[in-house]
Parts: sequence; C-alpha cells; structure tokens
Amino acid sequence: MVPCLDEAENIGPVYEEIVAELAGYDDLEILFVDDGSTDATLEHIRSLAARDDRVSYLSFTRNFGVEPAFSAGYRYARNDWILHLDADLQFPPAEGRRLIETARTGYDAVFGIRVDRKDRWSRRVSSAVHDLIARKLLGIELPPGSTTFRLVRASLARRIVDLRLGTPYFLATVPRLTSAWTTVPTAHRPRRRGTPKVSWRGLARHSVELFVSYSDRTIAAAVTACLLAALAAFGGFAAALAGVSAGPLLYLAAGIALVALAVMGRYLVHIGRGQPRPPQFLVREANIPVAAADLLEPGRGPSRPARLAAAS
Repeated sequence: MVPCLDEAENIGPVYEEIVAELAGYDDLEILFVDDGSTDATLEHIRSLAARDDRVSYLSFTRNFGVEPAFSAGYRYARNDWILHLDADLQFPPAEGRRLIETARTGYDAVFGIRVDRKDRWSRRVSSAVHDLIARKLLGIELPPGSTTFRLVRASLARRIVDLRLGTPYFLATVPRLTSAWTTVPTAHRPRRRGTPKVSWRGLARHSVELFVSYSDRTIAAAVTACLLAALAAFGGFAAALAGVSAGPLLYLAAGIALVALAVMGRYLVHIGRGQPRPPQFLVREANIPVAAADLLEPGRGPSRPARLAAAS
C-alpha cells in the first residue's frame, strides 16, 4: 500500500522496485492511494493499472492528509497482510522481506526502524525529542523509533480505521489493541526524487494531538497547575490584606493559570473532534469496489477512465 501526494517522479520507480523485490509473494497487490495530487501522479498510476492488474488505486477528491490516506488503503487492501511503503522510497521495498519473515513468527504488526537514518539532523533531533516526551514523560506506549514503514495484519488495521477516532494516531493505537507487535532494524536512504510533503507545522500539530489525546498526564498536570495557581493567588490576596506587596506572586499565579487554561482548551478541541464530523476521506476515482459512503457521487457510475463501483 503506497500513499502518495504529488509524487509523479516516484510512481514508476516505486512500482518497479516493488515488482522486482516482492513479486515472488503470492497474490501481490500494489495499492496506490492518491491523496489529492495536483501533478501527474494519478496519470502515472492509471497507466500502470492499465497494463498490470496487480495495481489498484484510490484517488481522493482533495488532499485529506497522511492518516486518512493510509486509512483508506488499509480499508480497501484485498489481502490479509498490508505492507505500508511510502512513495519517497527512503525505505527500500526489499526491506519488506525482513518484516514479513518476522511477522511469520506470530506478530500482528511489525515496524521498521531506521538504523542509519538519512534525514537532516533537525528531523532526527525532533524525532528523538518527540519520542522522549511521548514515551518517557507522558507514558504513551509507542513502538520506539517506528514510522509508517510497517507490516500490519489487515484485520487489525481495519479495526483501527473503523474506530473513527477524532484524533487518529495509528502508532499509538496498535499497542492498545494487541501486544503482538515488534520492531525490526531496516535500511534507510535519502530521498532521491521529489520533495518532502510533511511540514514542521504539520509535525508539531500531529505531536500535540498525540500528547493530548493519548495521555492523561497532560490534563492532570494542567489541573494541578490550576490548583497551585489558585493557592498562590489566595496567598497573594492574604499578603495584600496584611500590607505586604504580593505583586510578583500574583503575576506568577496568573501565568501558571493561563498555561493551564491553554492545555485545557486543547483538550476541549480534542473532545469536540469526537462529535459528528465530515468523512475522513472521499474517493473521486478508483479501479476497485468502494463503499458508497466513501464515494463523492455514490451510484452515479464511472466519471473517469477507471472503473468505479460501489460495494454493498
């Protein structure tokens, strides 16, 4: 399963590597998920699908983001196991064999870990800090060092997608549903074509969602901070009545309270996302059956060169 956004330069190479390295496995499917690309990505995928019936694809009505893209792939992959491979080819498809062999020993999910990461130092440092905060400070169970390169039992992946979480975070949800997961060291290489699509802003937002949605320690700290601020404010008020200057203490109390309120406000956003909301994604075009609820125009029939069918 290959999610892609404006990866026209990589569609051919990723297909060729997958076929060269993994064609020996029975009933191979190569499922591309086009996350609203504006370049020639979809045209290249259509061309591959026209000449190789192992190629399936879904194309969104717009850019919905990373989690919706692979969630759609997990929902519609036809086989019992799903190898998630990004289109940038930083994880060589050949490394998928190591994940497959490990899964055969009895795991539901196997995550590839970069042993010699070929990203910028700033990305490596930010990932280490993110991991430290999530796992050590907030107690969130995450496969250490894991990324989107993973092999997952399809039934588990679909169960997670069907939860329809307000703030989905696949890596943090897997350990909540099964203990049969592990990590495997894998090779990593620099991006050769195209440009990265993940921004610092997007990474920061995704991290905040993880910290708030998957740990109770953040809200507990905020509540404690509010109580301390209240005690400090009352102490300042008592000091003022006694004729003692309490200005610094009151400023400190106000600062603590504002920080705590900001954290609580973020929790309200998290709660709000649990309310009715738009679909996680909508498919405009596909060459495989798609549920009517996931189609932009259910029941209308083909509107593009590919076959479009609604599943019951």
